[in-house]
Formats: sequence, C-alpha cells, structure tokens
Amino acid sequence: MIIEPFKVEIWMNEWETRCAYNLAETCVASITIEELLRISGQNHDALSDLLAMKMTYGAIEGSSRLRKAIAALYGIQDIENVTVTHGTIAANMLVHKAIVSRGDRVVSIVPTYQQHYSIPECIGADLHQLHLRKENGFLPDLDQLRALVTRDTKLIALTNPNNPTGALISRPMLEEIAEIARDVGAYILCDEVYRGTGQVGDGMSASIVDIYEKGISTASTSKAFSLAGLRVGWLVAPKEVTEKVLIHRDYDTISVGMINDHFAAIALENADKLLARSRRITRENLTLLRDWVEAQDRVSWVEPQAGTTAMLQIDTPMSSRELCVDLLEKTSVMLTPGDAFEMEGYVRIGFANDTQVLREGLEKVSEYFRQHVG
Repeated sequence: MIIEPFKVEIWMNEWETRCAYNLAETCVASITIEELLRISGQNHDALSDLLAMKMTYGAIEGSSRLRKAIAALYGIQDIENVTVTHGTIAANMLVHKAIVSRGDRVVSIVPTYQQHYSIPECIGADLHQLHLRKENGFLPDLDQLRALVTRDTKLIALTNPNNPTGALISRPMLEEIAEIARDVGAYILCDEVYRGTGQVGDGMSASIVDIYEKGISTASTSKAFSLAGLRVGWLVAPKEVTEKVLIHRDYDTISVGMINDHFAAIALENADKLLARSRRITRENLTLLRDWVEAQDRVSWVEPQAGTTAMLQIDTPMSSRELCVDLLEKTSVMLTPGDAFEMEGYVRIGFANDTQVLREGLEKVSEYFRQHVG
C-alpha cells in the first residue's frame, strides 16, 4: 500500500524533542498519573488496584467500565456503539478502512488532519476536497458541499473543532451537513478529538452521533484530557459500522493495554474535572495569544472558537517551512509550517501548553521578527 508521507507528523517527529519552546504542541498541558489521581479524588492507594491485575489481553473492544464512561460523553449512546482504539489516529484509520472501497466517492473538508484525505486516496477512493476559506471564518460553504455531495457519495470527513484552524461548526450547521448527507445516504466521519475545548459556556460542542443516524465520532484522551501518553481513543458508530470496524481491528489491534484502559476509565469518569482544567488553560492562554497577535504588524488570524491551535498568517517573503526552520535554529521556538496543511503563508501555533512557555515563546517570536524578518 502506497500512501503519502504524513507531513505534520514528520515535522513533529523531527523537531519536538529539539526545541526549548514547543508552540507546536496540540495537547492541553499534559498531566502525570499522580495529578490524574488527585484530580479524580484518589491517592496513591489507587495504584494498588494494578497489583492484582493479570496481564491478559483484557476485553477486546475495551472494558465495559471504560466504554460506559465514553458513552456518557455523548447523548443517548449504548456502550455497544463504542469501540476502544489506540488513540484517535487508529479510530480514524479503522473507520476509513471499514467504510471506503476503491472508487467510492469521499468528500473531505480541508484543512484537516491528513488521515482524512490521504487514507481514502491511497485506498483508491474518488476523493473530492472542500477547501475552507479565511473569509468564511474557516467554516464550510454549504452550497459548495451540496455541489460536491452527489448520489454516489459514501463518506463525508471533517474535524470539529477544526484542526488546524480552531473553527467550530455549530449544532445548526452540523444539522444542515447531516441533512446533506441524509439526502444521499452518506456516512459522516467527524473527528472530535478537540471536543470539550470551546471558548464559551461549558465548552462542549454537539457531536455528530447525537445529530445524525449515520454519524461517526472519533476522539481520545490525548488533546482535551491531557493524557496523550495513555494512547487510548475510541469511535462511536452505528452497529453496521462497528461490526466492520471490529473485523479490521482484529488485524491490527486485538486490544488496548489493560493498564491504559484502567487509567483512561478513571480519567473519563472524571471528565468534568479534567475538562474544567482544560477550559481554564485554553481560555487564559488564548487571551494571552490574542493580545500578542493584536500587537503584531506581520500577523493576522481568524481567532479560534475551540480547540488548542490557531493558524497565523505571516507577512514574510520566506516560505512557511523556511520561516519555521529559521525560527527554530535562532530561537528554539517551534511552530508548525502551514505547508503541512496545504496552507502556505500560515503557521500553526498550539496555545494550550504551559502558560509560561507560551509567554516566553511569543516573546522570542516577537524578537525574531524585529531582528531577522525584513
């Protein structure tokens, strides 16, 4: 199977351990197991639960305890609709492999996580892309979507909140997208890994599975829950999709580690506490980033409404990759070049990491602009 190199992951792998100020990080500031236990009202005694845990494969679809906690993040969802995976990345891969065949028409809303167009493309799908535009606030043009979604469309793929722009599709717009899909019987795969990080209210946006009968949600403990190291994700899907997913999953997963499952269950049983922490960090840090952007002559943006990232349009003669490499070499500040998302002229910034790192990193970028960008 030939597939395009995963641009953003190649960039992260190359640089994220070599910088002092990681402003490319997309997770809300990660927590330790000790912090997880404290937030969930437990102490070190809870670790004793692991001592008697026999290291079998465990429950193949994920433990009932974890799947129940995942189902509670949605409206009315049965745990039979929930499958546990190795992160959102595995959930997305499984959905594409289970649903899409050669020749199937797939519409992907871009920019997005590269899986959602490179995987169907490598399968041999008839891929069509709907490009988000700055003038629309990086929200999809529904007239364009209607034109792209024809009677033979098998799948519509999107991220909400959007990665990388931080745009948030509201429930009314999701309902319109669902109606477009319903008219042709298409599935909607909505990568919702940043769900729960909205900038207003309780931060929890509507899920496609609570709106559309052929909706599929993927997510994980990584971004909003600050526990990427657990490598636990999930998908919530209709029965016929779950059955196909489980066939593919037998070939590449078997099961998620029991220890990972155990701590993920603790985390999601305390989702309200973890998400409250994430809201505090993302909202405080976005205020800091907003003030910085407003003070820059070279930077413009569409302010994100959710998520942990924003796309900054930079006025510079350099390409986005040249800019990011030069910035790294001169200041040890890491951003992500826009060409990883087919958005030349932009860089992606992650604003949900440690607040002091963000503050000092932005100061370094300002200094770099003054000294090195003519």
